[in-house]
Amino acid sequence: MDRIHIQGGRPLSGNIPISGAKNAALPLMAASLLMDGPLVLTNAPDLADIATMGALLRQHGLAVDHDKTARTITMSGAATSLEAPYDLVRKMRASVLVLGPLVARFGQARVSLPGGCAIGTRPVDLHLKGLEALGATISLDGGYITATAPKGLVGAKIIFPQVSVGATENLLMAACLAKGTTTLVNAAREPEIADLCACLSAMGAVISGAGTDRITVEGGAPLHAATHAIVPDRIETGTYAIAAAITGGTVLLEGARLEHLGAVARILREAGVEVAEEGGGLRVSRLNGLHGADVMTEPFPGFATDMQAQFMSLMAVAEGASMVTETIFENRFMHVPELTRMGARITIHGASAIVRGVPMLSGAPVMATDLRASVSLILAGLAARGETVVSRVYHLDRGYEHVERKLAAVGAAIERQRG
Repeated sequence: MDRIHIQGGRPLSGNIPISGAKNAALPLMAASLLMDGPLVLTNAPDLADIATMGALLRQHGLAVDHDKTARTITMSGAATSLEAPYDLVRKMRASVLVLGPLVARFGQARVSLPGGCAIGTRPVDLHLKGLEALGATISLDGGYITATAPKGLVGAKIIFPQVSVGATENLLMAACLAKGTTTLVNAAREPEIADLCACLSAMGAVISGAGTDRITVEGGAPLHAATHAIVPDRIETGTYAIAAAITGGTVLLEGARLEHLGAVARILREAGVEVAEEGGGLRVSRLNGLHGADVMTEPFPGFATDMQAQFMSLMAVAEGASMVTETIFENRFMHVPELTRMGARITIHGASAIVRGVPMLSGAPVMATDLRASVSLILAGLAARGETVVSRVYHLDRGYEHVERKLAAVGAAIERQRG
């Protein structure tokens, strides 16, 4: 099993190119089921989750070509299989995003329930209730969701009781082929939602309200081939911003967009990190010292839950105390015992963690438990005295493209050892 070895204590300096966003690419790939294509996605990242979604689309009968050199993904053809089997869906929760497009276009779909994961269960009830509001009949049997709409879907007003990115994406895609007007109220506002709206519009959909909490779709017209550039990954941007800050370095994050960081940029500035737009990207550097800052995870534009573990690593070496409160997912403090092995002082109280900064972390062997926990341990290792060895890094490859190469290019002593 691969391990990543880090010798800490080196300030980072240089440029880091930001890859296309995984969380944008996955629903964009699912959108290819809405028409015969081709749908060409540029700025495509090379990640394990992208390969998994490609395998799922091929299982449905689409042709999928991922040109890693050109950084494009091309999908074409109509689905010949309307079932998403457990063996594929269990690898990645975003697989449930094929449900809306399949039932909208073909009148039926059978998709495995995605189940839980290391950071807690993420139920799909909002997806299903929304599809029922559009006229689909839903049944659950043998671990599978079966959705049918033999006469097609019909537009409706759907009010989400709480913000859900996945449900917004699934119902947004389904609404494009539903007859009439669909309005999504309390819709997610993440940049990846606006990116999906932009791609669907390029395919011929009529959408208004992208980027707001009220999205309206005039559905029913067939969609057509399109080319779309995937937005830069805001979570990768925030992660490498913290890498610069935690090492006392300065990096230029090429292609990064300040408006996509939401509250993350504000909180980093409160903690003593300079974040400034420069040359089509963001320059990040640490000012005089790091200061404790409190955060609570919230839907965008609030502080992203996918940045919580990384921020905790930064606060572990900041002056003073900070409180990190997780409101999105349960069990998302699984990185805390590993950080404490490196000398961090963290106490968990329910959904909050109190972090009391220490002058220096110490390198240690640690184990990753999920995607963002993986990279939080790498960040801690960059700042620690001595060697840190991070095991179970297969989590990392789901969401970070060539992380060790990008960090080594700006001065980190980091390497992957195959095993």
